Amino acid sequence: MKQNGQSNVRCGGSLRPLQRRMPGILLALFLFCSIPAAPLYCTPSSDKGYFDIVKSIDLFGEVYRQVSLNYVDTLNVSELMYAGIDGMLRTLDPYTVFMDKNASEELDELTSGQYAGIGITIASIDGTIYVASVVDGYPAAKAGIRVGDSIAAVNGIEIKNKSLDEVKELLKGPLGAALTLKIERQGASAFSAGITRAEVRVNSISYAGIIGEIGYIEMKSFGARSGDELREAFQGVLQEARAKRLPLKGVILDLRNNPGGLLNAAVDVSSLFVRKGSDVVSIRGRLKESAKSYVTVTSPINVTIPLAVLINSQSASAAEIVSGAFQDLDRGVIIGERSYGKGLVQSVIALSYDNTLKLTTAKYYTPSGRLIQKDAPSVHEPRKVLPDTHADKLSTVFYTKRKRKVYGGGGITPDIELPEKAAPPYLTELRKKGMLFLFSASYRSLNPVMPQQPFDRKVLMASFGEFLRNRKFTYTSLSEQRIKELKESLKGGELNIYDELQRTAERLKEKEIAQESDGVAEALEIEILRHYDRRLAQNGELAIDPVVKKAVEVLSDSHQYSRVLNH
Repeated sequence: MKQNGQSNVRCGGSLRPLQRRMPGILLALFLFCSIPAAPLYCTPSSDKGYFDIVKSIDLFGEVYRQVSLNYVDTLNVSELMYAGIDGMLRTLDPYTVFMDKNASEELDELTSGQYAGIGITIASIDGTIYVASVVDGYPAAKAGIRVGDSIAAVNGIEIKNKSLDEVKELLKGPLGAALTLKIERQGASAFSAGITRAEVRVNSISYAGIIGEIGYIEMKSFGARSGDELREAFQGVLQEARAKRLPLKGVILDLRNNPGGLLNAAVDVSSLFVRKGSDVVSIRGRLKESAKSYVTVTSPINVTIPLAVLINSQSASAAEIVSGAFQDLDRGVIIGERSYGKGLVQSVIALSYDNTLKLTTAKYYTPSGRLIQKDAPSVHEPRKVLPDTHADKLSTVFYTKRKRKVYGGGGITPDIELPEKAAPPYLTELRKKGMLFLFSASYRSLNPVMPQQPFDRKVLMASFGEFLRNRKFTYTSLSEQRIKELKESLKGGELNIYDELQRTAERLKEKEIAQESDGVAEALEIEILRHYDRRLAQNGELAIDPVVKKAVEVLSDSHQYSRVLNH
């Protein structure tokens, strides 16, 4: 969609600002010397509005000139200009952002789903860069690189203690260009891997398969090819069911932790399971003429198979468009947590010097009329530039196609609410410090052949305990943190109270770790499997996922499914 210099209408995600390079002096001169064109929402009759714009630009330029020329310290005038732009946009919403050339290229990669690279993701643990995942069929996989390997150097440049961003810059490069990685692997000698960068296409479908008699498809983003990729995944699930001679009773579409993407992709995805001509989403902007409804224009692949859509608090934007449309059209059961509530439309506008403005131009509404955008928490602003709008309260009732009641207020509320359990503190700390990952890498180096299932948990946990001791891993429980704070407030003879409390806290910590033992073992087994076979690891995760279990239960029982959609 392209209009008024806008393109690539997006409905999800935000982009972290990168280092900027545009010369601020040139931009300042442009501001001083040029007459601005009529703004997007300014009409010829709005003389006062036009005058206010010209006056404001003059004032902005004057302040910039005075500060840059007369401030007590020498300033980076480029960064000063960028800071001014960032500050201005920060008063609007988190998704209206100015992006330099590098950030614009990153946005293109996110929306297109492809980039020039080698097909890996990386993670940093204690200053060492590890390979966290490898995409099958791409240069890194072909070069024999695997999950758990560490990268010691890129093109002869040592990367120990470099940031992830610095390493990513070293790995990036033009299509077809060569690079050399020095790879270190536990239990083996370091080796060099010569790799040629290729076009890496990231599939938005991260997993597709069958659980019992229910199809399962996980979608992690909405890119230019998401509709085609979902179609292929669904057909693959059908083929697997036929090969296993299973009746496919339903399909789970997992949109948890999906941050969104392109608007058209959300419409394409929805069109696969609803009748041609169905409303999916509408947008409304500042002017009545900007209002537009999006309906499906292609024939679906299946409009009768029962659907369950999984969402959580991190499902945003395009994921909310799809789940909201399915809910309002009574096409599927929504299960999980209330979604994020990101319902703002961004239009990508090209600026001078290869820069880009990602500007919010409209809001999204579901077919029943619900506003997807959730009210942002109030923050202190030096100057209020936006009006207060609370048109879509939680108490506002809307109706689905079958006249079921649904409520506004931002985000999509599931038909069946099932909050995700927070990971226990001990397991969280193990993951945060990379202990599960590092142990699994070590385990695979000692066991080249994938072990038979199930694991001997007693032996596995004993080995893991020894690994933690050798790594000098320490865990401070919440009780210990509180007692440490108490110690700092105690004086003299009162310290004997602290000593007794400390012993109590240590006993409580031992009890906590023991209680978490099964959960840690479960997580460790899945991580070990991931170092051998990503699909096996995902099967293991799904087998213990309570939200997936609930979806399977609902889809397997036609009466329960119908009750939800007709209550």
